[in-house]
Amino acid sequence: MGIKTATRRTRNLQLGLPAAVLGALAATLTSAPADAASTTTTDFSPIERPRSVPVRTVPAQSAPSNYVVQPGDTVSAIASRFGLRTVDVLSWNGLSWRSVIYPGQTLTLQASAAPAVAPAPAPTATSTSHQVVAGDTVYAIARKYGTTVDAVLAANGLTRASVIYPGQRLVVSGSAAPQAAAAPAATPATPPASAAAHTVVAGDTLFGIAQKYGTTTHALFTLNGLGPSSIIYPGQRLAVQAAPAPAASSTATTGGQRSTSLTAEQASNAALIIRIGRELGVSDRAIALALATGMVESGLRNLDWGDRDSLGIFQQRPSTGWGTPAQIMDADRSTRVFFGGQHDPNGQATRGLLDIPGWESMPFTSAAQAVQISAYPDRYGQWETQAYAWLALYG
Repeated sequence: MGIKTATRRTRNLQLGLPAAVLGALAATLTSAPADAASTTTTDFSPIERPRSVPVRTVPAQSAPSNYVVQPGDTVSAIASRFGLRTVDVLSWNGLSWRSVIYPGQTLTLQASAAPAVAPAPAPTATSTSHQVVAGDTVYAIARKYGTTVDAVLAANGLTRASVIYPGQRLVVSGSAAPQAAAAPAATPATPPASAAAHTVVAGDTLFGIAQKYGTTTHALFTLNGLGPSSIIYPGQRLAVQAAPAPAASSTATTGGQRSTSLTAEQASNAALIIRIGRELGVSDRAIALALATGMVESGLRNLDWGDRDSLGIFQQRPSTGWGTPAQIMDADRSTRVFFGGQHDPNGQATRGLLDIPGWESMPFTSAAQAVQISAYPDRYGQWETQAYAWLALYG
């Protein structure tokens, strides 16, 4: 190779290499600004980004009147999607917490026009009477004659605090009751001569007095004309000899009465429910409803198991919005959730007793069922009498 040829090739290489590099750089500089501008607009703009991402999954429109269940749907998810409460969807469709929905099923998502509270049964032309015998309860009598506790109470001028006694005649049908039937037995001014007596002192309770004399609170009620809501006071003299047939108060009867005796664990939970009820300022009837519900659902035990994922005293379910498992197992919290109202720890997620319009005028069982949506709604009324007795014992 000559000197001139080598010099020419070297010049060509010196000129060609920078040209290639410059071409690549030029291409990069041409495309990079466009990409950078696109990235800046898409990823960092504080104005445009929120517009492209929906803020809520709940639609702005109200829930449709009906909804067809799709595969994978749950009642809780459907309620959440349309801004509804699970318990309302269950109630509108006649479902319970244990109900299973299936694809293709049509659910109602709006409350129908609620009928007025059912009036008392129309009175019949004739009246039927029942003579009370030892062991009878108003609930058992109502069940025997196919009526309700409220109807029996109203027909006889009684209240839920009234005490019935052997020999008393109660009207169980008809529009009016004779005045004589409504008159309770007179409270003895002093104990009968054949009965022992106890003078009440400060701090005494009927439960404590019954334990001291080896009798039952039911026997004290009967012997002294008292009821579960009666108040005793220092200086008062009480007959404490056991009633003729005390066994009737501690065993179940054919009319459906249940035992009033509780274990230490049950008594502790009953006392907790009563304490919280007093703290919230609810009525005795609300507390009695909570006690009866706790007995039906868990036997007044704070269970860490139950049907499906049900837990606690009231067998509330995490999957339907009653709280986390740990929250439901907190007996204090779960009791407050049962009562509901403005102090409900769950807020609007669930519906407690105080959230139900007109619960005070509902039959006992219906009020409890409105909260629990149970598959066995008739069981709560079976514990009504006992619930008031527990309220008197542990309150």
